[in-house]
Amino acid sequence: MSAPTPSDPSAPALAATYGAHNYHPLPVVVTHAEGVWVTDQDGRRYLDMLSSYSALNQGHRHPRILAAAREQLDRVTLTSRAFHNDQLGPFLKRLSEVSGFSRSLPMNSGAEAVETGLKACRKWGHTVKGIPEGRARIIVAANNFHGRTITIVGFSTEAQYRAGFGPFTPGFDVVPYGDAAAIEAMITPDTAAVLLEPIQGEAGVVVPPEGYLKAVRAICTQHNVLMFLDEIQTGLGRTGRMWAFEHEDIRPDCITVAKALGGGVYPLSAFCADDAVMNVFTPGDHGSTFGGNPMAAAIGRAALDVIVDEQLPAKAAELGGYFMERLHELHSPHVREVRGRGLLIGVEVHEASGTARTFCEALQERGVLCKDTHGQVIRFAPPLVITRAEIDHAMDQVAPVLA
Repeated sequence: MSAPTPSDPSAPALAATYGAHNYHPLPVVVTHAEGVWVTDQDGRRYLDMLSSYSALNQGHRHPRILAAAREQLDRVTLTSRAFHNDQLGPFLKRLSEVSGFSRSLPMNSGAEAVETGLKACRKWGHTVKGIPEGRARIIVAANNFHGRTITIVGFSTEAQYRAGFGPFTPGFDVVPYGDAAAIEAMITPDTAAVLLEPIQGEAGVVVPPEGYLKAVRAICTQHNVLMFLDEIQTGLGRTGRMWAFEHEDIRPDCITVAKALGGGVYPLSAFCADDAVMNVFTPGDHGSTFGGNPMAAAIGRAALDVIVDEQLPAKAAELGGYFMERLHELHSPHVREVRGRGLLIGVEVHEASGTARTFCEALQERGVLCKDTHGQVIRFAPPLVITRAEIDHAMDQVAPVLA
C-alpha cells in the first residue's frame, strides 16, 4: 500500500485513526502555501492569519530561506555536537547580533529552550548567587504558556494542561500577571529568576500595563534576581520591534527565541544570555543531538537575515496599527475588546455571542484562517510580509462575520 500524497482526501481520517487526539483543528486540509496564502486539497485559497502561532513571520516558503535549506541539504544535515560543523558558528554570531546577547545555546523546540533557560537560571542561582543546592525558586505568572513539558505544565495555571500529568517539578511560585508589586512581595533569598512573557499570547493576547516590564527589571536588579523573558511568540518582529521588551526600553538577563527562528521550514530554538549566565554550563551539563545541527543553523541564519533585511519589525508596527484601527472601526456588538501590539492581535468576543471558535469557523468559510484561544479570543497573527491590500481583503471577510 503506497503512502498517501499530500492531497489524499483521506488524510484527516488517517490522522484521526492513527494519531493521538491532542488537537482539534479546523476542517481545512492545506496542501500548498506561498507567502501569506495557503491552498487546500480542492484548490481553494485562504489567507493565513495565524502563521503557525508566529512561526511564519517571514511567510510561507520564503525563497531565501528555501534556498539556504536546499543548499545545505546537498552538503551535510547533521553532525551532532560531537564534532564541529561550518554553519553553527556563523549562525550563533548572527543571532548574537540580532538578540544583543553575547551567547546562545541552540535547541529544537520552544519548550526545550525554556527548559534550557530554567536549568541555567537554577544553576546560576546555586553557583553565582549562592542559593543552597536544591532550593532555587523561580517566579512565574498566572495564565502563562511556556510549553508542554512536565516541568512547564507543572507551573501552569490552566487546569487542562496539568490534569493527569502530576507529580510536578517543585520550585515555582505563581503571581498575577501584570502586577510588579506581587513579584517583589514573592521574592525571597532563594529566588533565582522571574520568568515572564512580554505579552501572553496563548492566554488571549494579554498586554500588561504600561511600565510593567520596566518595573520588573528594576525589582530584579535590586534583589539580584535574573529577569528571564520568553520571546518565543513575541520576538523576531511580531510586536513591531525586534523584541517585545524593547517597547519599554529595558534589557532582560536572558531570553528564549524559537518559532520564526526556523523560518517556517525547520524546528529551531535558542536560549540567549550574556556570559554571566551562560558560563554556568560546562561540557556535559546540557545538550541535544539535533541542537545546533548544520541544517538548522543555515536556515536560522537565512531566517534572521530576512527579518532584518526586509525590515519586518517596522512592517509589523505599521500594518499592525492599521489592522487594529480597522478592527476598532467595526463597533461590533459581538466584540468585548480588541487588544494587541504589532501584528499580534486578540479580538475577545462576548460569551453571549458564542465561542471564538464559532467565529473562526465562519471566517474559514470565507477564506480566512485564524484560531481561537482561551475560549473567547480570536487571535490574528498573520505573516509579517502581509500587505495593506491583504489586510483590507481580510477585513472584507471579518467585518460581516463580526458585525
